[in-house]
Amino acid sequence: MTTPHEPAGAPSPVPAAPPEPQAQVHSRRAFLFKLSVALNGAVGAVLAVPMLGYILGPALKRDEKYKSWVPLGTVSDFPEGETRLVDFVNPVRTNSDGMTAKVACWVRRIQGDQFQVFAINCAHLGCPVRWFAQSRLFMCPCHGGAYYEDGSRASGPPERGLFEYQYSIVNGKLMIHAGQMPTLSNEACNQKKPLIQIEPQQQDTATDGRAEG
Repeated sequence: MTTPHEPAGAPSPVPAAPPEPQAQVHSRRAFLFKLSVALNGAVGAVLAVPMLGYILGPALKRDEKYKSWVPLGTVSDFPEGETRLVDFVNPVRTNSDGMTAKVACWVRRIQGDQFQVFAINCAHLGCPVRWFAQSRLFMCPCHGGAYYEDGSRASGPPERGLFEYQYSIVNGKLMIHAGQMPTLSNEACNQKKPLIQIEPQQQDTATDGRAEG
């Protein structure tokens, strides 16, 4: 049955859909916001891991590595009265160090169980020194520094002798405290040698007087 204002055979109007509830719109926006925050956080964490590892890596190294004692060989490997070059692997190393993890040092056996183990670096600017058995001297090729066989300063720019590792004899093996390079700032230096103040040479007053006369 049709109303008076409707033509016969006209389709019935479709009722309009009710508006989406406000709660559903709010929950969808909140979900999308949380998802974007989570994705951004994950990307930021992935990018931050290498940077944090680079910055905090040295601080996170175990203290035991710095206290490591490393064997250099048996006592019989070092004849008395000779000085030999020995390599050891730095206990404070990473997988990316490769061959640079090897550290050289000079081992001098005085007699019996008496040794001196010198850092290879010159006390001036760190260049590697060489041992010359004929002259019984360590020589620095960079700036002409020279040291006696006991590591004390002989001449040149260095103000002190060579730095020494602490050593110990354990079960017939020569061990050194290799966790830290021996420097003035740590306790790895076996013998605390005072700095040598190099005074400028003064002219002979008597010679000056003869020259003026």
